[in-house]
Amino acid sequence: MNGFWYEGFLGLRYLRASPHRGFVSLIAGIAIAGLALGVAVLIVVLSVMNGFEEVLRTRILSLTAHATISGLEGRIPDWRADLEKLRKYPGIAAAAPYIEEQGMVIHGAKSAGILLQGIVPRDERQVAELSPHLESGRLADLVPGSYRVILGKALARALGAHVGDRVVLIVAQGNVTPVGIIPRMRAFRVDGIVSVGMYEYDRRIALVSMGDAAKLLQMGGAVTGIRLKMNDMYQASRIVRNAALALGGGFYVDDWTGQHVNFFRSIEITKRILFVILSLVVAVAAFNVVSTMVMVVKDKRRDIAILRTLGASPRSILSVFFVQGSLIGLLGIAAGVAFGVLIAVNLQEMVRGLESIVGFKFLDARVYFMSDLPARVHRTDVLRICGVAFLLACISTIYPAWRAARLAPAESLRND
Repeated sequence: MNGFWYEGFLGLRYLRASPHRGFVSLIAGIAIAGLALGVAVLIVVLSVMNGFEEVLRTRILSLTAHATISGLEGRIPDWRADLEKLRKYPGIAAAAPYIEEQGMVIHGAKSAGILLQGIVPRDERQVAELSPHLESGRLADLVPGSYRVILGKALARALGAHVGDRVVLIVAQGNVTPVGIIPRMRAFRVDGIVSVGMYEYDRRIALVSMGDAAKLLQMGGAVTGIRLKMNDMYQASRIVRNAALALGGGFYVDDWTGQHVNFFRSIEITKRILFVILSLVVAVAAFNVVSTMVMVVKDKRRDIAILRTLGASPRSILSVFFVQGSLIGLLGIAAGVAFGVLIAVNLQEMVRGLESIVGFKFLDARVYFMSDLPARVHRTDVLRICGVAFLLACISTIYPAWRAARLAPAESLRND
C-alpha cells in the first residue's frame, strides 16, 4: 500500500463517471471547462497584444529608420562628409539624408496638414522598406525637378486626390513681400499612393524628392538630418549616441524606441494589467476545484474508510485526492491551451467573418492605428499561463485532500 502507483491509479479512477456518481463527474467536468475557458481567454488576449506590438513595430520601422541624427537648429549644412563617416561606422548598416517639415496640402476646396518628407529614393530604400507599401507609383520617380509627390492613402482619400491630379504643397516658411509674408507654395503632381496600414501615417505622409523639398524650403545644400539603419535595431539607442559623438557632437539624436516609446510602453503596461486581471478569472475557475473535490471526498468516504482499514496512511489518502485535483487542473489547462491557440491562430479570419455578418468593422483605423486584428502566440506566454493555472489548481486541491486524509475510518463506516 506504500507504492505511489496505486495512489495515481485511484486518483485517475475517481475521475471516471459511473452510473451512481454522474453528478460528481458532471461537477468535475464543469471545473475542467471553467479552467479551460479561463486559460483560453488569457492566451487569446495576450496573443492579440503581442500581435499589436509586433505589427506596430513592423509598420513603424517600415516608414521610419532605426535612428536619426539631425541638426540642433533643424539643419546639417555639411552633411555629405558626415554621411560617409556614418556609413562606415561599426553597427550601422545604411544611412540616408532627408528633409522633413510640417506643411499643408490643398486639392480643390479641400486641405489637410501633412508631414512633408524629402528623400533620396536610392538611399532611402536602404534604411526603410517603403516600396512594398506602394499601391501605385515608384520611389525612383521622385527625381529633383520633377515636382512629384506620393501621398498617404488616407490623406489622398480625404483630399479626393488621385494619381495624376495636381495638388499644392504649402510650408509655414514664407516670403516677405510688400503686402506681407506669403507662405511658400508649389504645385506638385500626385505620382503614387502609399499605404503603411497605420492611420496616423497614412493620413499625414507626403513624400517628395529631397531636391524639390530643399527648393521649396530654401534650404540650399543643407538637410534636416540623416536616417540610420542598424545591424541590430535593439542597439540603436547606444550606437546612434556614440556615432554622433564620433562626428564631433552638436547633433540631436533619436531612435525608434524613443520616437514611439508611448506606444510600446502602453502596450507592455496593458499586457501586464490584463495578465493580472485575467489571472483572477483563471483563479476563480481553479478554485472551483475546491467545491468539486469536497464533493468527491464526501462521496468517497466509504472508500477512504476501507483504504484506511487496509493500511493506507493519511499521506496516501492525501496523495490520492491531490492527484485527482491535479489531473483536473492538467485536463483543464490542456484543453484551454488547445482552444486558446486554435482561436488565436485563426482570430483574424474569424473577426473578418463576423464583420461580414454584422456589417460593420470592429476596429476603426482612426482609433486603433490599424484595421485588422493580429495575434501572435508566444511560447513564453503560454508556459507562464500554464504555470500560474497549474499552481492555482494545486493550491485549490490542498484543503479537500487534507480533509480526506483526516477522516476517521470508524466514523465514516458508521455513518454509511
